[in-house]
Amino acid sequence: MTAPTIPTRPVEARPVEARPVRPTGLAAVVHDGMITTWRNLVVLPRTPELLMFTLIQPVMFVLLFNYVFGGAIGTSLPPGVSYAQFLIPGILVQTIVFGTSATSVGLAEDLQKGIVDRLRSLPITRSAVLSGRVVADTVRLALVAVVVLAVGHIVGFRFDGGVLGAVGMVAVSVAFGFSMSWIMANIGLRVKDPETAQSAGFVWLFPLTFLSSVFAPVASMPEWLQVVARNNPVTLVANLLRGLSLGEVTAGMWLPVVAWVVGITVVFAPLAVRRYRMV
Repeated sequence: MTAPTIPTRPVEARPVEARPVRPTGLAAVVHDGMITTWRNLVVLPRTPELLMFTLIQPVMFVLLFNYVFGGAIGTSLPPGVSYAQFLIPGILVQTIVFGTSATSVGLAEDLQKGIVDRLRSLPITRSAVLSGRVVADTVRLALVAVVVLAVGHIVGFRFDGGVLGAVGMVAVSVAFGFSMSWIMANIGLRVKDPETAQSAGFVWLFPLTFLSSVFAPVASMPEWLQVVARNNPVTLVANLLRGLSLGEVTAGMWLPVVAWVVGITVVFAPLAVRRYRMV
């Protein structure tokens, strides 16, 4: 006796979903860099105290130097130039330079917590972790630059160079911060400890900033110090920002700043990528 045949329905073939094709080459570098940039930007709202202190520090410098030292330093300025008009471009550079320390501290924290090892296990380009960190920090620096200029306007700073001058000030300062962040990335990858990374950054950022025209004219310094201050990249950037704020910019102001920004990036970005492969 044969078993009864049970009718069966034909199995319908389900369409196979195609996996997205992963970009290669330069497209992969840009794609992966954007993803890691977004990852670092998303963290900012979760640490409001970091963002708050980043924004409070430049406000304190503007108020303290303008109202405490403005009366004394202002006497060494040319007639008709207020100390606020001289100070704000310098404070903007100083804030950007100090703000780049977040790159070294952030990378050191990621190394210490093992986040870099987790990111390294993902199928992303090697440079994406570093470029994402630097670009995200550059976005934060742009926000800080806008805050500094807004506070400066309150205390008397004016954009005589118009809207283009104001946009140029933000763009130049952020570009300089982008290049300096690559130096700080090298520091963060080498010390691998957040506290040490912060100390190692400020050890050379303080003299670099204060031996410049950020707070006082170079002409008011001793002659031997003027040589250092005039060739300091912070002075060159501050002078360019002052020229943009006044609408009085020459090619002689642009060339050394562009050379410093490009030179620092070309030298220290590959060094950071190379160091990242070794940690």
